[in-house]
Amino acid sequence: MFDEIMRKFEDSPGQQAVIRLLLERGFSVNEEGRVVSGGIEIPNTGIAREVGVDRRVVNATTDAILEDEELRRIFRNISAVPSLLDLAPVLDLTAITVSVRAADEAGIVSAVTDAIADRDITIRQVLSEDPEFTDEPRLYVITDEELPGELINEIRNMPFVRTIELA
Repeated sequence: MFDEIMRKFEDSPGQQAVIRLLLERGFSVNEEGRVVSGGIEIPNTGIAREVGVDRRVVNATTDAILEDEELRRIFRNISAVPSLLDLAPVLDLTAITVSVRAADEAGIVSAVTDAIADRDITIRQVLSEDPEFTDEPRLYVITDEELPGELINEIRNMPFVRTIELA
């Protein structure tokens, strides 16, 4: 799906950058063609500055979204999910990032979360990037306490794991 969306903007790297930002942040486009997060409008100048384009590129991108039925359905309904990932150090939580070899393999989330839950460690949040929307999707698990070394090794040795990082 991500590739199909990006192909619609293949003639404009600037518009592709805007699309990527909208998807990554979960920003939607309202009926007036304004970028919003919930009911809060995000100024086009801010979006343009973030991705390094002119605000007119943002306008052209939102116009194209509203003119395309498939894109309109996607971007009128997308929403952001609050993440504890960046807050983990502030809230004294532990975050583990798991990069996998093949993101479309079944059972990745359950294997990692089962291993953590089997040790009676409370999981506060699980976030999984969609392989359709990012080139190298990752699994993020935020827990209430530090993960013991043997658990980290167990996760690292799972056949689908490429790398893990602790935060």
